[in-house]
Amino acid sequence: MRRGLWKGLAGVVLGFGLGLTALSGPALAIERCVASLKQQAVAAGVRPAIADQMLSGASFDEKVIRFSTSQPEHKTEIWDYMAFLVDAERIQDGKANLKKHGRTLASIEKRYGVDRHVVLAVWGIESDYGQFRGDFYTPHALANLVCAGKKRQKYFKGELIKTLQIASRGDVPADDFRGSWAGAFGQTQFMPSTYNSLAVDFDGDGRKDLVNSIPDALASTANFLKNAGWSNSRPWGFEVKVPSGYNGPSGRKKYASLSTWGKRGVTRIGGGKVSGKLEAALIRPAGANGPAFLVTRNFRALRSYNASTSYGLAIALLSELVSGGEPFKTPWPTANPGLSRAQRLELQKLLNKNGFNVGEPDGKVGPATRNGIKKAEAKFGMPVTGRPSWNIYTALGGK
Repeated sequence: MRRGLWKGLAGVVLGFGLGLTALSGPALAIERCVASLKQQAVAAGVRPAIADQMLSGASFDEKVIRFSTSQPEHKTEIWDYMAFLVDAERIQDGKANLKKHGRTLASIEKRYGVDRHVVLAVWGIESDYGQFRGDFYTPHALANLVCAGKKRQKYFKGELIKTLQIASRGDVPADDFRGSWAGAFGQTQFMPSTYNSLAVDFDGDGRKDLVNSIPDALASTANFLKNAGWSNSRPWGFEVKVPSGYNGPSGRKKYASLSTWGKRGVTRIGGGKVSGKLEAALIRPAGANGPAFLVTRNFRALRSYNASTSYGLAIALLSELVSGGEPFKTPWPTANPGLSRAQRLELQKLLNKNGFNVGEPDGKVGPATRNGIKKAEAKFGMPVTGRPSWNIYTALGGK
C-alpha cells in the first residue's frame, strides 16, 4: 500500500553521515551503509538478531533503483494497464475467492462498512489473491533505496526501521517480508508506516500478520479504505456518456451534484438520467474519445491506496465484474489493444519460437521481452515501441 509515499518529504538526504560520496562503488557503499543501518535499528529497539538476520546479505540491486524512477501506473497506457490487471483469469479467480472466503468478507464488510467486492478486488490487484507477494525481499529493497537511491532516503530509512520493528515484535516472521521495490509487503501490500497505523488482528491470534493471515490482510484493507473515506452509502461511480463537443468542467477534484451533471448533458451510458444530490466528478482518463465516468468520493478512497487513476479504475472494474456486473461499454481509443497475462505469456513463447530470444516465458514484461518485441516490430516494419500489444502478438501468430 503506497498511501502517502510521495507526500510530506522535504528534500533529499544524502549519506546520513556515512561519507558515501567518497566510496568507490555501489557495493562498498551498500556494505558500509547497511552496517550503520543495523546499528540505528538496534538503537530504535529492534532486537540485534533480527537486525542482523534481515539486513545481512543486502547488496546493490539495480532493479530496485531503476523502478524507483519509473512506476508503471504512470507510464503505461491505460488500455495496457487494464488489460493486464483485469483479465479473465483474475475475474474467475476473484469469483472463486468470493465463494471460498465469503463468510470472512461478509464479516469484514459488516464491521468496517466497506463493500466486500472492493476489498476482494484490492487483494486481487495487489497480490493476485495472495498468489504473488512480490519480487523483492523488502528489507533489502529498502536498504538499497536508503543507501543507493537518489530520492526520499530519509523516508525509506524510516520505513526500513519500521519493517524491522514489526518483525522484532513477532507480528510477521522475518523471512516473510516479500513485496514491492518500495517496501510494501503482505497480501494487500501495506507500507510499514501504514501497517503501524491501520493493520488489524481480525483472526484474533494476537498478531497483525498481513502475510500469512487472509482475514488480517483483508480486514486491514477495509480499515484503510474506511479511514480513507469509503462509505457503502454511495457507489464508486459509474460510466457515462458526455455530449459531443462538451467543454465544461472535468477532473477528479471538480465535484458537483448528479443533477448538475445532468443539466450539463451528461447521461448514464445506457441512456438513463443522471440526477440527485450525490456529488461526483467527471473523469475522462483516455481523453475525449475514450470512456468517461462520474466518480464519487469513494473513488478518491480507492485512488488513495495507490495514487493513480488507472489503478483506481482497475479496482473499480474488477469489483464490478467479480460481483456479476458488466464491463465498461465504451472502448478505449486505440486500434492496438493491450494483452492479458495469458496473452503476454503466449507472446513470449511466440517471440522465442520466431528467433527473438527473450528467455524463459513467465508472462512478465521486462527489458529482455521489450527488446525482443522491438526486434520483432522492426522485422515486420512496425513502429518500434517494445510494447506488448495486440498487433505484434497477432503478427507473430497469436490468436
